Amino acid sequence: MIVPVYNEQDNIVPLYSAIVRALEPLRWSFEVVLVDDGSTDATLAHAINLARSDSRLHIVKFRRNYGQTAAMAAGVEHASGEVLITMDGDLQNDPADIEHFVAKIDEGYDIVVGWRRDRQDNFLSRRVPSRIANWIIAKVTGVPIKDNGCSLKAYRASVIKAIPLYSEMHRFIPAVASMAGPRLAEMEVRHHARRYGTSKYGLSRIYKVLLDLLVIKTVISFTSRPLLWFTLLALPTLLFAMLAFSYTAYAVLVRGGQFPLPVAGSGFIFAACTIMLMSSGAIGELVFRLGDVRERDFARLTAKSVGATSDSQELRK
Repeated sequence: MIVPVYNEQDNIVPLYSAIVRALEPLRWSFEVVLVDDGSTDATLAHAINLARSDSRLHIVKFRRNYGQTAAMAAGVEHASGEVLITMDGDLQNDPADIEHFVAKIDEGYDIVVGWRRDRQDNFLSRRVPSRIANWIIAKVTGVPIKDNGCSLKAYRASVIKAIPLYSEMHRFIPAVASMAGPRLAEMEVRHHARRYGTSKYGLSRIYKVLLDLLVIKTVISFTSRPLLWFTLLALPTLLFAMLAFSYTAYAVLVRGGQFPLPVAGSGFIFAACTIMLMSSGAIGELVFRLGDVRERDFARLTAKSVGATSDSQELRK
């Protein structure tokens, strides 16, 4: 379990009690990584008191508030389980749903995303912007997630630990992971109204989300076919270069006028931009192909290694 918290002093004790109450009857080996994102209240003190009596609770402390994504990244780095569950620390997610998420991972899925169908938040300030954002994210990334903002998610550790997280990227994890072709599922989850404290989310983060969405779209689009996309980017500069050279040739050869240096110079600049863009695409294509070859070689070596291990186990029997 990975739980980022910020100024949740009234929620820490009931949250941890709810997690333990949900997981202990299942007889699983589990740990809870609580990431204090620079809280200024008694959140850390309450967490330390809990950790003194339960070794399954691990605390990561930030010196100042870095944001939910940074806290989640730190939790992922310090977690040691094969299946990692993330959730908010405000008790709006229900730890009783964790059992169903793990069961879904056991079915062969790599990422399981929660869907707060009956969301208990303000309609105008939270639910309406969220629906609009989810629609835009689905259209831009091509990954149709109904509720990207739900923090209750389950991941295979091998998947989530390979994904770089920064800014507000935690909500785009399924989109970023889609490049590796993981199996992804959605599950309806319970959602409770906040009982203690105040929400840390607001409309002020919209511009960050939009910028991150632009970055994600660029990464997803350019990664697999960089030469194609850089060629498309080069088409306008190529067109301007051809127009400039055509006008220069017309002015000198047909009209017999003076050499239009500004126009010809602009043509050379646009031509140089075209060459640089297409060269960048070619280099990107080369890097991608080399990485793809190495990945396939690694997969073959791994497959041979696994096969050898299985054979040796059969021999020992």
